[in-house]
Amino acid sequence: MDFYMIKHALLYCTVINYAVLIIWFIAIVLAKTSIYRLHRRWFQLPDATFDAIHYGGMAIYKIGILIFNLVPWITLSLLLPSG
Repeated sequence: MDFYMIKHALLYCTVINYAVLIIWFIAIVLAKTSIYRLHRRWFQLPDATFDAIHYGGMAIYKIGILIFNLVPWITLSLLLPSG
């Protein structure tokens, strides 16, 4: 596997992971009540704790995307000529 293939794979992974993050955000914004009711059946969570868990989860997921996908892709893009 050469560096160009890794570079393209990182780009695709970044796009897919950001799509997952956006879908997660939209689901929480548009269907928060339904999702909260579903989780409330299993766990005794106050509304503020539910929001904090999802906000923190999205933040950690976004940081993971930046560290493991976007930064290596940018590094390879700067080091390798176009191709």
